[in-house]
Order: sequence, then C-alpha cells, then structure tokens
Amino acid sequence: MARRSALLAAAAMLASSWPDLAIATSTQAGALMPRASLVPGGVARLSLGAAATRPEVRTRPGDEDVPVLVLGNPVQWVAVLGIALSAKPGQASISVASTNGTSRQLNYTVAPKRYLEQHLRVAPGTVDLSPEDEKRYERERHHQAGVMATFTEPFPRADQLRMQVPVPGRRSSSFGLRRVFNGQARNPHSGMDIAAATGTPIIAPLAAQVIDTGDYFFNGNTVWLDHGGGLLSMYCHLSAIKVKPGDTLAAGEPLGAVGATGRVTGPHLHWGVMLNRVMVDPALFLA
Repeated sequence: MARRSALLAAAAMLASSWPDLAIATSTQAGALMPRASLVPGGVARLSLGAAATRPEVRTRPGDEDVPVLVLGNPVQWVAVLGIALSAKPGQASISVASTNGTSRQLNYTVAPKRYLEQHLRVAPGTVDLSPEDEKRYERERHHQAGVMATFTEPFPRADQLRMQVPVPGRRSSSFGLRRVFNGQARNPHSGMDIAAATGTPIIAPLAAQVIDTGDYFFNGNTVWLDHGGGLLSMYCHLSAIKVKPGDTLAAGEPLGAVGATGRVTGPHLHWGVMLNRVMVDPALFLA
C-alpha cells in the first residue's frame, strides 16, 4: 500500500507539469472525448491507470498490430480505440506495453449492433466495374492504404476531440447502412453523408494537418486530415479543394467545397472518421 501511495503521489506531481492536458477521469475531459459506444463501428474508452509516461498500446483489427491513441496524463491514461465494423460481438483485447519491456492484455466486450439495410435494383452497368476502372480503383486503393496507416504523435490538447460539423445540412445517409444492389451485398457505409448545395464551404472539424488530396474513382475530389494519434478524417465528392498536403488547419478553417464528383447521384459531403485504421461513426465525435 505504501508503494502504491508513493506511486500515485509521484504521478500527481508529474501531472502538475502537464497543464495542457485535462485529467482523463474528470467529467470535463470525458465530455471532450468521443462518446463511448462498444459496438462494431463504435469507440471504446479504456482506462489504463497511472504511469509516469504515456503507455504504448496496440490493437489488431486485421492482419497486423496497429498503434492506439492514448490520452490523459500521469494520473490517468485512457486508450481511445476504434472498433471495426467487421468486429465480432464478444470479448476483445488491447496490448499495453510496460516500461520494463513486458506487456499486459486489457479486455473489453463488444456488444452487437444491427445497422439498417437497404435493397436496391439498378442497371447492372452501375454496379460492376469495367476492367479499366477496376485497375484504377486498385491503384487508388493501394495509395490510400498508405495514407490510412498514418500515425503521428497526439496533438497538443488532443484530449479535446469533440468535433464541429464540417458542413451544415441534412444527414442523407448514416454510418453503417448496408446497401444490397441487385442482390449483391456491398460494404457497409463507412461515413456520414450530409446533403448540401454544390459550393457550400467545408471546414476542418478539429485542428489537423492535411496529409492527402486527390481525385479518386469512387470518392471524387478528396481531402484527408490527420488529427494526431491515428485519428484521421476524410472528405469526399468535393467540387473544389482549397488545401494541399502539409497545410496545417485550425478547427473551423475551410478545406474545400461540397460537390458531386466521383461515383455519386447528387451533391453532398461524405465525411469519414478513422481511428487506429478502422472507420468509426462520426456522430460519436459531435458535441
């Protein structure tokens, strides 16, 4: 008990030297983080306890280990973890590295969630890609996989992760919606669609650095932002891109304008949020 008391006292002293980080266990800090939702496509907030330095945490959403965003200060660290839409309900875990070189597993439970499903009949040519389009898509998919692997140090005051809505408008399609075209199931909708007129300004919902821009087959004119610690966001179908890779944006600064580029039927913004390389529900980040 004496050793634990000494550790906590030391951690409290260290915390006083971290004035720019809110204590993760406080009500205020919880309100500034994304809402916890331990379901496929959701976000988990897992307490890691006290430690003198930021713990290294990894998860395995696919075939390889990837780093996890860790926020807080020496009094209390919190892993902020994205849960893949493909995650199976049941027990899952993260790996937490210790300063002595060992690691421990921290378990959590993923609850089931049933997202809406939409069945559509369309002309066959609008579903299947031509050989040329398929080649283009594969090239772009390989490039964007590199973009999505971006992991930088958490930004200053990174525990303030609540986002602004990037564009005003009606939500025309929600995260997780699964569309079935002519009986063929497609991947669930990995973002939030917001209907707005062409040319409507789009703003950065959180401080960020621009890490990629381009014109892609499905997504049209696209901007990727890095918010630090493996938290990324993407903005698709733009009519205009007003930033370039390397630009630094404050929350609320413009990055482009709504459009209908790429494979779409009308003007809207497709807004995606990625955490530890999995797409999660953007609504969890809105105040």
